[in-house]
Amino acid sequence: MFPHVESFYDPSTGTVSHVVYAGYGSPCAVIDPVLDFDAASGLTSTHSIEHLIGFMEERCLEVQWILETHAHADHLSGASELKRRVGGKIGIGHRIVDIRSMFSATFDLAGEHGFDHLFAPDEVFSIGALRAQVLATPGHTPADVAFMIEDSLFVGDTLFMPDVGTARCDFPGGNARLLYASIRRLLTLPKSMRVFVCHDYPPRGREARFCSTVGEQRKFNIHVRDGISESDFVEMRTTRDSTLKMPALLFPAMQVNLRGGRLPAPDEKGRRQFRTPIDDVRFAQKLL
Repeated sequence: MFPHVESFYDPSTGTVSHVVYAGYGSPCAVIDPVLDFDAASGLTSTHSIEHLIGFMEERCLEVQWILETHAHADHLSGASELKRRVGGKIGIGHRIVDIRSMFSATFDLAGEHGFDHLFAPDEVFSIGALRAQVLATPGHTPADVAFMIEDSLFVGDTLFMPDVGTARCDFPGGNARLLYASIRRLLTLPKSMRVFVCHDYPPRGREARFCSTVGEQRKFNIHVRDGISESDFVEMRTTRDSTLKMPALLFPAMQVNLRGGRLPAPDEKGRRQFRTPIDDVRFAQKLL
C-alpha cells in the first residue's frame, strides 16, 4: 500500500508538515505540525494549523496520530493545539526524556511531559490500514526518530534535500558520528523509497521542495552521498557547525516542544511567559 502524502510548507521557519493517509475518509497521521509564533510581538496564531485542518476536513480524514520527529529548536510545535481541535495521540521517540533533563533546570519543566506515547526504537504501529515503524536516528539530537510508513520515510532534520545536505550536530547531545551512522542506515533502504524532509532551505533560484528518494540521496546529497567517509563527514559537519548561530526561536521552542506542544501555564495574572536565560554561562556552554 502506498500512502497519500500532503505537505505544507511554512516559509517563516522553513518547516514542512505532512499529512499521511491511505485514502478518502481514512485515519491519518500529522507529522511535525507548526504553531505560528511572532517573536517580536509575542503573539501566536493557528494559521498553519488551519491549513492542515481544512485539508483533512475536505477529505474526511480522522486524525489518529500527531507525530513529532524530535524536539524542534526552530519552531513551536502545533501538536497540542491540533489535538485539542481534532483529537489524536501525540507521539515522539522515547529519548525525549533525555532532552527534557538537559533543559529542565533552566526552563522549569517539572510535571507531565505532554506526550501520549513515547516510541521505542523499531516499534511498529498502525495508521488505519498503513503500517508504520519507528527508526531511531540520533545525531542531530539524541532523541531524533524517522517514521517509515509503507514506501515513505519521514526523516525529520536528519536529512534535507540533496542540494542542502544534513542536519547540524552541535546541540546538546548531538554527535556527528552518530548522525553519519543513522543516515547510512536509512540509505540502506530501497532506492525507490520516498524521503520526506521536515525543513527546506532552498538555494537561490529553487522553489521549496520536500520529497526525494533514497536513491537520489545516495547519489546527490552534498554532505553524505555514497563515497563520503565517516571521517570526511565528521570533519565537514564539525567545521560547518562551528560557524552556525543558534536558532532564533530556541528558547521558546524548547519551553513548548518539550511539553508536547503546550504553552507555559499562565501566571497569577493570567499571562503566559517564556524564560530567557541571561548570563547563564553553564547553560550557554551547553549550546556553544
